[in-house]
Amino acid sequence: MDRKYCLGIGLLLVLVWVFSAADKAAAKVYIDIDAPGFQQFPVAVCDFQIKKAGTGDPSQESVDLSDSVRRYLDLTGIFRVLDKKSFLEGVEPGSPEIIRFSDWSVIGADFLLRGDLTFRGTDVFAEGRLYDVTRGQMLFEKKYSGTSGGLQSVGLSIASDILLALTGDPGDFHTKIAFVIKKKSGADIFTMNYDASDLKNLTNDRSIAAAPRWSPDGRYFAYTSYKNGRPMVFLRHLKTGKEKIIASFSGLNLCGSFSPDSKKILLTLSKDGNEEIYALDIETMKLRRLTHSFSIDVSPAWSPDGRKIAFVSNRSGSPQIFVMDADGNNVKRITFEGNYNTSPSWSPRGGRIAYEGLINRKYQIFSVDDEGNNLIQLTFDDADNEYPSWSPSGRQIVFHSRQNAQSRISIMNANGLNLRTLKESRDFLVMPAWSPRSESD
Repeated sequence: MDRKYCLGIGLLLVLVWVFSAADKAAAKVYIDIDAPGFQQFPVAVCDFQIKKAGTGDPSQESVDLSDSVRRYLDLTGIFRVLDKKSFLEGVEPGSPEIIRFSDWSVIGADFLLRGDLTFRGTDVFAEGRLYDVTRGQMLFEKKYSGTSGGLQSVGLSIASDILLALTGDPGDFHTKIAFVIKKKSGADIFTMNYDASDLKNLTNDRSIAAAPRWSPDGRYFAYTSYKNGRPMVFLRHLKTGKEKIIASFSGLNLCGSFSPDSKKILLTLSKDGNEEIYALDIETMKLRRLTHSFSIDVSPAWSPDGRKIAFVSNRSGSPQIFVMDADGNNVKRITFEGNYNTSPSWSPRGGRIAYEGLINRKYQIFSVDDEGNNLIQLTFDDADNEYPSWSPSGRQIVFHSRQNAQSRISIMNANGLNLRTLKESRDFLVMPAWSPRSESD
């Protein structure tokens, strides 16, 4: 994985009250997005009706909020958001209980979101109602609050509640993606929100930076940097901003993934002669060697239950994905197609490992189960697609894609469908890493 590069919101406060209708809906999963024949579910999102206007332009606030919900639903790759120009009914003021479900069914909607807004000074109160069009029944009714001109966070919460009501999971809305931007002046790590907003520097060293990693509990961030003249692994406490060096041995020091309990971190070190995998206890700084091979062992990734570790080794003659027990025993090769497979990333839901493999002179993203079976190719284009990282829900994958002079951070569903570009640049954008969910969830 590290062959080419490693070597050289604040969101507004949203208050939610849940009506009894929501309690019943939350207990039931209405759509199975993990079914083999999954197709996007059509949803209609009406512009919110104005119950009581305030200052400014309430009609624009209504449109902005609805557009925000549409945008977030579209990002999930699960929904097909219907064009509101196709609506036959539902945008005019009226009683929310009087809905002609047949009008929504005829345009192909499976689900319908309606709502209204009340303005009191700079405070805005929204009420959202989600309906199952086929059954003709309300799935939830919820209230939210925000401020005028700042309803994007309300839209995010509504979209998250829709996803939770229909799938049983709140989705990946309250997450960030870290990645490396390499320029002529050097490389640094940046973060952005799930919707590509709020781009920020995490480092500003203009050195070589690589392998960004989030701890599952959201407390720490680790990465490899050459800012002190040679590769070292740095650990930063995200709340305090304090940073310390946790690996500065002679030779190579590369950052791997955290353990599921965030108490340990995997490292690739060459201090004993060649690249081997180690586990470091963050509190005691006790180091344990896990691999003992004359080959190169790199890119370790912990399984979500903490019992297994996936890694890359050339012990079979070419870089391939292997799995071993967390103590280093019972090593098993799981990739056999292709002669260059690397960058393993374990799904948070367990069972599958995403990785990049060389095929027809291009790197593509694949996934395979942890026994080496059920191989699936996820990308097929003419770009080089590398460094996959799973979302916390385990239903999306972020990765780097480069074609000609353009570099992209893209996401797709876990089945390879619904590809979306988050950020595009002529700078080199690599090594994306998806954060855990924030406390907003």
